[in-house]
Amino acid sequence: MSAAAARRKKQLANRKAAADPVQTRLDALLSDPTLVEESVAYEALQLAQSSVRRNVKIGNFPQAVEVAYSSSLGLLSKSGRVSVSSQLLAELVKVLVETHTAYTEEWGQKFACLDEAYRTALDSDTSMDPTERGRLQRLHLQFLRKGLKWSNDLGSTRHGALAMHALIGDHYWNMSCDQAVISADAEKGPAKSSADTEDDEFDEEDSEAGLRNEAVTHYALAEKTSLILEKLKSLPGPTDEESKLGHTCPPCQRDALLTRSVLSLLAIENLKDATTLVSSFAKEIETRTADELKKSYLDKTDGKAPSHIMFCSMLLRICEKDVKTAPLFTWLVRNFGAELGTMHNPEKIKSYTTKIGKVYFDIQPPPSMMAMMENMMGMMGGGGMGGGMNPAMMQNMMAAMGGGM
Repeated sequence: MSAAAARRKKQLANRKAAADPVQTRLDALLSDPTLVEESVAYEALQLAQSSVRRNVKIGNFPQAVEVAYSSSLGLLSKSGRVSVSSQLLAELVKVLVETHTAYTEEWGQKFACLDEAYRTALDSDTSMDPTERGRLQRLHLQFLRKGLKWSNDLGSTRHGALAMHALIGDHYWNMSCDQAVISADAEKGPAKSSADTEDDEFDEEDSEAGLRNEAVTHYALAEKTSLILEKLKSLPGPTDEESKLGHTCPPCQRDALLTRSVLSLLAIENLKDATTLVSSFAKEIETRTADELKKSYLDKTDGKAPSHIMFCSMLLRICEKDVKTAPLFTWLVRNFGAELGTMHNPEKIKSYTTKIGKVYFDIQPPPSMMAMMENMMGMMGGGGMGGGMNPAMMQNMMAAMGGGM
């Protein structure tokens, strides 16, 4: 080895052994009592971001994600500066995806620690402007949902890790109880910059009903039927107006959330938890007896709307049978259609019933107009028809589309 090569090797070894000045300064700030000051917190944020990017650049991926996690937790727990910490949380998810870090149960626990620290820091700032609080709540929702997507892409569980779904369910429910989120001013939300456009998919309706529907859906995906039941117990029963046959108002929120939960569970083929939820609801929450519910559901002269618990019970029994009960499923959904149509986001409800019909009874959804048009244009262009479409076939297709020739 030449003298120059030896010197170079020695220099590289010394540089590797030397402490990283950026990391050293960051560690000092994270243990400094002045971290509660905004300027100091921002300095720590910038140092953490610099350290993360440096470690990614040199290929030290484990250190990059560790710095992002530990710095985020330190900023939240020691400085309480949520707006500063939220920027580093976004960097954490970004580097987890960028470095193809696999999701593990340990990371699920780490996200739980970050979530708890975030909530504690947010609640401790009693002087925060409500609009800012609502913005930070939505930012944290984006962080959790990006984490869920990462756990789905780089984890071993379909639809994402159960622990991540549970965290998101909790956050949705907490948001539904936060006036800073559901108030009229917060509903407008902050103006979106170009940097926010990639997060549009995470935007959710900020109404109480919308947030709670999302919450129970994620609880269902997390297989947390006990949490769903706990939340439903905290809600009041139906009023006279909500129980009236042909009512135009939304149904009782408690009952609607039960139906949304059951449909979500059935759509992912989780009959066991759906049965447990319905059975527990009937025993612990519903005040009417089974005979009263059956009589009211079939009696169209009592002036009462069909009950959600009976619909869910009948739906479960039908789904436990074979595909021969498809006509009964179709009748049940059509019979309860008026009630389903008054629930929050009826299009989403329809997608659930369509999925259930396809999975359990092999009921294929009708082709959309666009699909039919694409099929027709493909056939007209000679795709598989030897240069053109049979005129009679084209006429039949146009008639089926409502535009008969």
